[in-house]
Amino acid sequence: MIYESAVRYLLTLGRELAAPTQAMAAKFDLENTTALLERLGRPERTFPSIHIAGTNGKGSTAAFLESILRKAGFRTGLYTSPHLERINERIRIDGEEINDQLFAQIFTQIQVTIEALLADGRLKAHPTYFECVTAIAFEAFAEQHVDFAVVEVGLGGRLDATNVLVPVLSVITRIDFDHENFLGHSLREIAGEKAGILKEGVPVVIAGQPDEARAVLLDRARKLHCPVVELPLAFAVEKESIEDGSVRATVLEKASGAKFEVAPQLAGRFQLHNALNALAGARILQERNYRISDADMVEGISAARWPGRMERLQSNPDVYLDGAHNPGAARELARFLEENFQGRRIYLLFGAMRDKAVDEVAGLLFPMAYEVIFTEAQTPRAISAARLQEIAGHHAERSLVVPEARQALEAALRKARPTDVIFITGSLYLVGQLRREWRKRGKFAPGSEKI
Repeated sequence: MIYESAVRYLLTLGRELAAPTQAMAAKFDLENTTALLERLGRPERTFPSIHIAGTNGKGSTAAFLESILRKAGFRTGLYTSPHLERINERIRIDGEEINDQLFAQIFTQIQVTIEALLADGRLKAHPTYFECVTAIAFEAFAEQHVDFAVVEVGLGGRLDATNVLVPVLSVITRIDFDHENFLGHSLREIAGEKAGILKEGVPVVIAGQPDEARAVLLDRARKLHCPVVELPLAFAVEKESIEDGSVRATVLEKASGAKFEVAPQLAGRFQLHNALNALAGARILQERNYRISDADMVEGISAARWPGRMERLQSNPDVYLDGAHNPGAARELARFLEENFQGRRIYLLFGAMRDKAVDEVAGLLFPMAYEVIFTEAQTPRAISAARLQEIAGHHAERSLVVPEARQALEAALRKARPTDVIFITGSLYLVGQLRREWRKRGKFAPGSEKI
C-alpha cells in the first residue's frame, strides 16, 4: 500500500474523539492493541521506554527527554499525539519524522496482520485509528533498532492504547480538567486514570499537582512500590530570568546538592517546569546506570523543540501559535501574555472544539485581548465561528467573526501594527492548519522551527 492510501485508510477508522463511540473504542480498551502486538511479536518489548501521562506539558516533557537521550548518544524513538500537519510527526526516530515509505510499509504489514486476526476471531473489530498508529510506532521503533523510546499517552492513561508498555520510567505531568466526558468530572477521577500508567516497581516523576490529584497519584505509587520523585520537593530554583519569553534558571537538586543551569528555548515560564520533569527523569536514569551525563541533560533541554506551543512565526508584528485548548493551558498562556506583552495590543485568533471548556478558556484569555477574531478549523469537531461568538463573545471588548481560518489570519495581519502581537490559539487543529498555511508563505522567524 502506498503512503497516501495508508493515510486515507487510517482516516476511515475515525480520528481521536471524533465521536464518543469512536473515542471509547479507541481509548478505553486494551484488548485490540494487545492482540495485535502479540501477533507482531511484542515489538514494544524490544527497547526500554519512558511513558508520560498528564493533562498539560506531557508533549513538551517528552520532547525534552528525547532530546536529552539523543544528546547522550542513544538512537531514540518519540511517539506523541496529536499531530499538527502530518501524521508522520507522531513517530520520530532520532529526531526525524518517519518517512512515507517506511510508514506505508509498516502499515501494510500491520493491516495484513489485522485481517488474519479478524479471520481467526482474535479481534472483535478492526483496531481504531489510534490503536493502529500506536502499533505502527512500536513496530517502527523495533525495526529501526532504537535504543530508547519516549511515549506520550494519547488520552488518560489507564486504558490508553500506549499502556501496554512496561517502561523503565513513568512521568506524570500536571493534572487539570480536560476530556471530562471520558476521564471523569473531578480531579480525583482524572488522576485515577492518569495513575493507571504506573507499573509495579517502576520509578515515577510526579510534577506539582493539586492536592486532590497528588493524593491519588501517591497512593497508587505506594501500592505498586514505585520509587517517587516529586518535582516540587526535588528541586529548588535559586535564580531565574526571562529572555525573549523563555526562562533561564539555576536549579538546585536538593538531595545531592548538584546545580544545573537550565535554559529551555521553548517560550513560557511553564516550560521550565516541563524541563525539570525531564531533568528529574534523566537523573533517575543516570542513577540506574544509563549513560547520561549532566552536560547531556543541560544541552538536551536547551536543544529541544516543540512546534505549535508558544511558537513565534514572525516579528513586527509578532505572530505566535499556541494550542491552549483547556483551562490549565489557557492560564499559562494568560501568564505569558501578562509577563511579555504588557502595554501592547493583542489580537487573539481563536477557534475551539465542541468538547472543550470554551467559556472558561475565554474568560481567562479574552479580557487580555484588544480584539478577538473568531474562526474555525477544518474539522467536524470545530465549533462554528458564529457560535463561538455567541458562547464567549461577552468576554471580549471587541470581536469579529471570520469563519475561514486563512482569511481570519489575513484580517489580523491587516489590522495589526508592527508593535502589536497576534496569537493563534484555542485549538491544536487550528494551530496546525494555520502553521501549514504559514509554511506555504516560506518564511519563519529566526530561531523558530524550520519546516
